[in-house]
Amino acid sequence: MLRWRGLEVTPGDLGRTVVTVGMYDGVHRGHQVLIGAAVARARAMNRPCLLLTFDPHPAEVVRPGSHPAILTSMDRKAELVAGLGVDAMCVLPFTPEFMRLAPETFTHTVLVEHLHAAAVVVGPNFTYGYKASGNFDTLVAEGRRFGFGVEGVALANVGAEDGEGDAEVTISSTYIRACVAAGDMVTAARALGRPHRVDGVVVKGDRRGRDLGYPTANVETPPFTAIPADGVYAGSLVTRDPRSGASRERFPAAISVGTNPTFQGSRRTVEAFVLDWDGDLYGDHVGVEFVQRLRPMAAFADVDGLLAAMAQDVTDTRSILGM
Repeated sequence: MLRWRGLEVTPGDLGRTVVTVGMYDGVHRGHQVLIGAAVARARAMNRPCLLLTFDPHPAEVVRPGSHPAILTSMDRKAELVAGLGVDAMCVLPFTPEFMRLAPETFTHTVLVEHLHAAAVVVGPNFTYGYKASGNFDTLVAEGRRFGFGVEGVALANVGAEDGEGDAEVTISSTYIRACVAAGDMVTAARALGRPHRVDGVVVKGDRRGRDLGYPTANVETPPFTAIPADGVYAGSLVTRDPRSGASRERFPAAISVGTNPTFQGSRRTVEAFVLDWDGDLYGDHVGVEFVQRLRPMAAFADVDGLLAAMAQDVTDTRSILGM
């Protein structure tokens, strides 16, 4: 998949494209339906499918200090959308100047002049331009004016068919962030279509886990990463290519999120104990996937109590992962 940042240089001669626009944070099941429709339209028109997204999150520029927790790093987003058949991804810097563009200016300058849109595929609640004054209807009108088609795709829901009783909830990044913040990784995975994952670099910690017989990979995550509630989780550690960010190997892991209260810690960390594996991950780019919460974080009266709990965590992780 081609990938670039900004509008100054567009690699390759893509010709006219089928464009889908959005933050696509999480690339969740709703996003997957929308992207799938864009890919299908592109294939039918024999044109490349191009995904336009933004960095930083528009909320931080529109309302400074309101940056939401991010479900997928840009590298992970690229990997996921490429897997859905997207041919190219353009990351557009969301600046105060860009925020002030009129809807018709955004349409003409970005979609027509630079991305050469032959068709645009968006959700029904899509907005764009200064103060979100552009919407699906105005985009349709501008498409007629500038010579591109517009397709709206309905949002997906999670509900009774997913084992959640009678209520239906529209899948959204906001909904998934709430699940992650509560430590409900099963519901988050149901909406995402896969386990929630945080990416980062393995850094040196206090090495206390190694001294206890449970050496952990201490994963330092980028700012604003959507880290689950404090607790212990069953999941996996995924090694990544340091250049492309692409996933490599996946290893089962018991994961701790919190401040190590037994040792009166104050810094919140994500630490993964990789089962049945002995190696050095320092400096490696990795992903940590959360499958299910085992228990909340707790302070134990002594080291023996902590060791007993950690042994049970490993047993429970093996059971949940079917090992």
